[in-house]
Amino acid sequence: MVQYFQTYLTEIISSVILLIVLLVIRKIIVLTVKKIGKKSGTSEARAILIGRYITVTLVALALLVESFILGVDASDIALLFSSVFAVIGIGLFAIWSILSNITSGVIMFFSFPYKVGDKIRIHDKDYPIEAVIEDIRAFQLHLREDGGDLVTYPNNLILQKAVTLIQKDALDDNSIL
Repeated sequence: MVQYFQTYLTEIISSVILLIVLLVIRKIIVLTVKKIGKKSGTSEARAILIGRYITVTLVALALLVESFILGVDASDIALLFSSVFAVIGIGLFAIWSILSNITSGVIMFFSFPYKVGDKIRIHDKDYPIEAVIEDIRAFQLHLREDGGDLVTYPNNLILQKAVTLIQKDALDDNSIL
């Protein structure tokens, strides 16, 4: 057992350093995302969701770096990733709209100008909507119309349509902008 640790001491130390660096980077990014979320007025649940996306990305990156630390040949990694991406690509093609909504949800977390409680008008020629934003989720917005109807609107469509702010924080404030 001692000989094993002596033989692979460099790899073990490198792996521990990678783990520590990964944890520190993750903590910094998650805290930054939470600060951005508080500053922009989004819910803590959305910040946690974005933190999970970042964690998954960092773990995938760490696995790639760890394989190099353990001495895996670059051509073997390229073969593995090309095979995995081919299978995933075929599978994801069938669910591209779900991925589009998730990606739009991440974009909306960082740059969506409207917040929960704002009354907005979505200029959709087929189904125009005027409603209050009740919740912003990973896949869709929950909008409450004046008549009380709940409308779920896909995140990818909200980024493609013109949106007008009618009333800022309509849930708490009755002043029209």
